Amino acid sequence: MSELIKIAVDAMGGDNSPQKIIDGIIHNHKSNKGNFFKIFGNEIEIEKHIKGKLPTNYYEIFHTDEKVQSTDSPLEAAKKGKNTSMWLAIKSVKKKESDIIISAGNTGALLVISKLNLKMIENIDKPALSALWPNKKGMSVVLDLGANIECSSKNLLDFSIMGAALYKSLYPEKNTNVALLNIGSEELKGNETIKETYQLLNNKELNDFNFAGYIEGNELMDGKVNVIVSDGFTGNVALKTAEGTANFITSELKNAMTKNFIGKISSLLNIQNLNRFKKRLDPRLYNGAIFIGLASPVVKSHGGTDYIGFSNSLDVCHRIVKGNLIDKIKQNI
Repeated sequence: MSELIKIAVDAMGGDNSPQKIIDGIIHNHKSNKGNFFKIFGNEIEIEKHIKGKLPTNYYEIFHTDEKVQSTDSPLEAAKKGKNTSMWLAIKSVKKKESDIIISAGNTGALLVISKLNLKMIENIDKPALSALWPNKKGMSVVLDLGANIECSSKNLLDFSIMGAALYKSLYPEKNTNVALLNIGSEELKGNETIKETYQLLNNKELNDFNFAGYIEGNELMDGKVNVIVSDGFTGNVALKTAEGTANFITSELKNAMTKNFIGKISSLLNIQNLNRFKKRLDPRLYNGAIFIGLASPVVKSHGGTDYIGFSNSLDVCHRIVKGNLIDKIKQNI
């Protein structure tokens, strides 16, 4: 079992945990036998959901009664001590006993405790929160999504390099095109930080990705680029806007298709296309944000997702480790 990827799992974070977490692990194992799960949390609760459903040679439970609450501030979570399931899972990576850590718990706490335990990659000043977004041609990596409200041109340059490395780790067979999210596509548009970053990327010798200039918000889903870079404030607003728009469209389409008899008949006739559309916008398929810039990989699952969404974030963990993300960033930085 030494060849298995060792994933440290905070089993007590997020809604409906640990049941959702364990169900996600079991669901993931059905399609991927390449992971070993180090599960941190209440052993009695975990055993209740996992016993007899997952071979014992694919997991180990590390008991603790303590956990980080969703209502804890990052400082409160850090002060709780070193026996919470989140802290112990991160420490497992720090001690090289696990390859990667995942939690569906408190985002701020996860970032702070990770930074307290794990070093930054040399020459990187700030970690970024990155995630996958669907586009017309496949998937994009978008960062930063809220870890850093204010960024320098050096930070945005680092995010570009790290985002490109992440995309290449997840999709090694595809070419990587990086763009800066801006209010216009012209070179002179944007604030000074964006314009400085543009010049840095334009003049830098790039081996592993192509710099495609600026991208506007209405082009995010076009698929012309697959790594989109911004400061955390702009990225988070863009993310929430995209999520809200997708939910609105799905809800309105559902209402239109069920409101009257003709709509119901139409929905039956187009059931395959509707299911394909619904699946394309299903946020569970894109679950799993990555704190990128730390010397060890940290993945954040959405706290409100279900076991299928958590299972998909475990796939992200597997691909990050298999793709040697950290080594790729170190080589390019």
